[in-house]
Amino acid sequence: MADGTRRALRVIVVDDHTVMRAGVVALLAAEPGIEIVAEAADGRAAVELVERLRPDVALVDLRMPVLDGASATARIVAGGSGTRVLILTTYETDSEIERAVEAGAIGYLLKDTTREQLADAIRSAARGETVLAPRVAERLVARMRRPAPVALTAREVDVLSGVADGLSNAEIGRRLVIGEATVKTHLLRVFAKLDVSDRTHAVVVALERGLLTRRGRQQR
Repeated sequence: MADGTRRALRVIVVDDHTVMRAGVVALLAAEPGIEIVAEAADGRAAVELVERLRPDVALVDLRMPVLDGASATARIVAGGSGTRVLILTTYETDSEIERAVEAGAIGYLLKDTTREQLADAIRSAARGETVLAPRVAERLVARMRRPAPVALTAREVDVLSGVADGLSNAEIGRRLVIGEATVKTHLLRVFAKLDVSDRTHAVVVALERGLLTRRGRQQR
């Protein structure tokens, strides 16, 4: 039913777990101004429903059969229906959050959210406002504060591996069949990239960041 003279927000609920989906529907059934117009058990069905019904908001789980939540989100956003996608899931890893945001989700909530929080999030999403669970927001902020990823070239890794093995510049040069001056040049570039000033610190930082393994090979 509409809240006063306003049209009710039309929402679809997408979750492959029947009990969870039914629970979300039941939670929102009593909320004024929100109308559940359809349910779906996988991402592909969600995309089809959005194309046909053009709801205001789609509540979408992440891990589902046929088509996962992030992929479904990308298709819904690309479809131009204007439907806002609000992720509702139990998963909060950096990779899951990043995929959903990159796909175009306007919000990311966890399934421990309360009915009031969920209803408010739906209304905010319908207005085009970003909605994030507090723990998700914290993870995103922490991720933004991390040092920018550093990439070492294959040759720089080879040289640093020699340092890790306790070799001198001359010995590294003989191992790699390059001149000692070239070894020094590579090391200077490594120092600059890792923001260090000596060989030992360079190895320590490279190991901490996963750029170098204990065996001297770059992590892939």
